[in-house]
Amino acid sequence: MFSWILALVLALVLWGLAVLYLWLVRRRKIEANHGLAALAGMRWREFSRIVRDAMAEQRSMQDAIAEEASDAGTSSDFLMTRNGERWLVSCKHGRAYRIGAGAINELGAALRLTGARGAVLITEGHVERDGLAAAAEQSIEVVDDRNLWQMLKSYVPEGMLQSVVGIARREAIRHTGIAALAALTLGLLAGMGYNTVHNDAGPAPAAPVIAAAGNTPAAATVARADTPAADVVPEPSAGMPAEDLLEDPDPETLLRYQQSVSKALARTPGVISGIWLTRLTLSVERSADDKTVWPLICREVERYPALRTVRIQLNPRPGVDEPVRWRQCSTI
Repeated sequence: MFSWILALVLALVLWGLAVLYLWLVRRRKIEANHGLAALAGMRWREFSRIVRDAMAEQRSMQDAIAEEASDAGTSSDFLMTRNGERWLVSCKHGRAYRIGAGAINELGAALRLTGARGAVLITEGHVERDGLAAAAEQSIEVVDDRNLWQMLKSYVPEGMLQSVVGIARREAIRHTGIAALAALTLGLLAGMGYNTVHNDAGPAPAAPVIAAAGNTPAAATVARADTPAADVVPEPSAGMPAEDLLEDPDPETLLRYQQSVSKALARTPGVISGIWLTRLTLSVERSADDKTVWPLICREVERYPALRTVRIQLNPRPGVDEPVRWRQCSTI
């Protein structure tokens, strides 16, 4: 039961971590990716309008007069003002842009030519590392694929925003379902692995021995040999002197004899267990060959006069292709 509780807890923890990542990190990346694609698909007039709106609301910038705006030199660059100072806003509209230090230096030259206080470069593309370094040296702020969507998402048309957010949400839901199945599978594998390790490491539980007079089948104790060799030889029976052993005992006494033999065999080197199938049949599981274990088995069985002539079934050793053998320690 503990292993399956462990598996359930592990599955829930893994799924919880996956949900946090998918909704707080992955979903935002998917939304930004689709959002940039939507922005890149807009016409220049629409894109420049939402850029101006964002600059006005977020940076308190206003469009300069038309004569000053024309000084920017290209349709993708325009001048804005804030607190009486000029700012040059340059838009590289499209996702294919990979902007390096060269393009940044050109923007820096335009910045100095217009006498602007600073510049803002806006693009759905990507500014390379050397471009970022050049921009930092020339008072140029960079807004590219890493943060443009978060800046402009509030200004795009409502239908476009809902479409982009919906795509990201559906992707997150689908990935969450996949993560749940994966977490459950890993939890089950962990539970089964714990069971396997636990069962291999621990001793096998003992089963009660039940024997009856006549030919009634009886179950016997199955015990693993985990006692050192120095403790192999047991007493014939707890609290019972050897001279008091009976040749024709009652069923209860015979059961005690059989239990003593099973326990002794479980502690015998080369013997795994001894199980009484019937009153007169002892099944022995062994790990050593017949020559080694047979004298040890007979030593334990012949302690009890009532058991000296029982039939002993020697089962094949684990992993060894050999037949079942039937033998007796003594005959009548």
